[in-house]
Amino acid sequence: MPQKDPCQKQACEIQKCLQANNYVEAKCQAVIQELCKCCAQYPKRRSVVCSGFEKEEEET
Repeated sequence: MPQKDPCQKQACEIQKCLQANNYVEAKCQAVIQELCKCCAQYPKRRSVVCSGFEKEEEET
């Protein structure tokens, strides 16, 4: 059985926030920051939901 993604909860919270705010990302910055903090705690590739953030960081 695969291990649960350690940042899945934060990713779900972002989806809930975006849906509740008509996908206005600016209204969900606090929740997005929580996911970034979670992703920073784990080594690369440990969290599938963090893979998009890791790619963004490499581009900047």
